[in-house]
Amino acid sequence: MPDTTCHMSISLDGFVAGPDQSRDDPLGKRGRELHGWHIGDPRATEADKTANGWLMRPRGAYVMGRNMFGPIRGDWDEDWSGWWGPEPPYHAPVFVLTHHRHDPIEMEGGTTFHFVTDGFDAAYSAACEAAGDNGVDIAGGASTVRQALIAGVVDELTLDIAPVLLGSGERIFDGVESFGFEPAEVLHSPLTTHIRYRRIT
Repeated sequence: MPDTTCHMSISLDGFVAGPDQSRDDPLGKRGRELHGWHIGDPRATEADKTANGWLMRPRGAYVMGRNMFGPIRGDWDEDWSGWWGPEPPYHAPVFVLTHHRHDPIEMEGGTTFHFVTDGFDAAYSAACEAAGDNGVDIAGGASTVRQALIAGVVDELTLDIAPVLLGSGERIFDGVESFGFEPAEVLHSPLTTHIRYRRIT
């Protein structure tokens, strides 16, 4: 079966987003500090470029939470098609977890957002079916990654550990009782330590 992957930037104290996420601050307060390695910090190195290749490699389908898709909470009361403009970077089906039904949204470049109201297992199953031999990526945010880790479906987990303490925000490991991975590759730069973990078989 093709790999299921997940790639997240994380602070030293375990947060993948800062507090008070909003339309104007989608990564939360200071959350951007976790992402300098791939969003233009001049200190980025070849190691960061390599890790960015891991992050952006094509996958057959994606699963993400509604909070990652956009800032709207509750019923869909406005026209919203994601943070990424007319051509999102996925170029594949994306299954968005939500409690509120929504028709699929087709975007340029082959991305279609499908909205799943039956929970993580249903979204993951649909993604696996859509992905075929090309694998699934758990794209975030924190709650969706937690659910994937608890479900035991992640084969490769990459963490970009930034030398930052956020103090509060969104965690991915709360409620995850075991870590069944071992490091397969480690790269570093002044901005982050990239650790690619593989599931222990």
